[in-house]
Amino acid sequence: MTEGPQNKPRSLGRKTIRPTLKPRELVTPTPDLHGVWKARVITLFPNSFPGVLGESLTGKALQNGLWQLETVDLRDFGDGRHRNVDDTPAGGGAGMVLRPDVLGSAIEAAQSNASGRWPLIYLSPRGKPMTQGLMQRLARSDGVTLICGRFEGIDERVLAHYDIEEVSLGDFVLTGGEIAAQALIDATVRLIPGVLGNEESTQEESFSSGLLEHPQYTRPAEWKGHRIPDVLMSGHHGEIAKWRRAMSENLTRERRPDLWAKYRNDQNKD
Repeated sequence: MTEGPQNKPRSLGRKTIRPTLKPRELVTPTPDLHGVWKARVITLFPNSFPGVLGESLTGKALQNGLWQLETVDLRDFGDGRHRNVDDTPAGGGAGMVLRPDVLGSAIEAAQSNASGRWPLIYLSPRGKPMTQGLMQRLARSDGVTLICGRFEGIDERVLAHYDIEEVSLGDFVLTGGEIAAQALIDATVRLIPGVLGNEESTQEESFSSGLLEHPQYTRPAEWKGHRIPDVLMSGHHGEIAKWRRAMSENLTRERRPDLWAKYRNDQNKD
């Protein structure tokens, strides 16, 4: 299937972040900003974007052209008068499966002008877990194309043919991949220089050093009988750093023994 006017991705960036049915050329005078990280999302529900991504710092960065978002409506590539996108599972079983011919056409349209390092990811409960390391890798890429599944999933041949990476939000099942896609985009976009404003924020938070983040406090100094730990009020930066490190280690050991074991193993290698 060739890409017609009705199949063009909707660009949500610079000038506006409101969903629109207009072609992307009418949404922004610069539909493709050179060198700007871009997320393309193949979905049956394009109106669910930008969603929470249009709020707060990610939304401001989207308006300011620090990153771009495009949705590709899978229904536009559907078969026949009713634009069918799915069919019954081969071999029988409950539910429906997204068809390879329909999804393949959408992928090829989405990837037609993708260049450089541009991963193709399917949000799937059987994929490898999302990690900070994955987000750091994606933030260093030129962009990413995300496939939001529905029903019982997608035809396995699509995954093999396009060498698609499967990624999971967690060990649970959602009705579709849109929520997981927004979580992945949010976690990646905040790593793009200029989005958070304070670059140190991404260096000191959970997982950046392999540990969970230490506890945080702010004014007032005493609240409902609870005081801020004295060391944080001491002004002794060396002692504060030691306390924060110890707290991070304690929290990781107690709450995430899997991360603690990996952290200890990495420390022993060094």
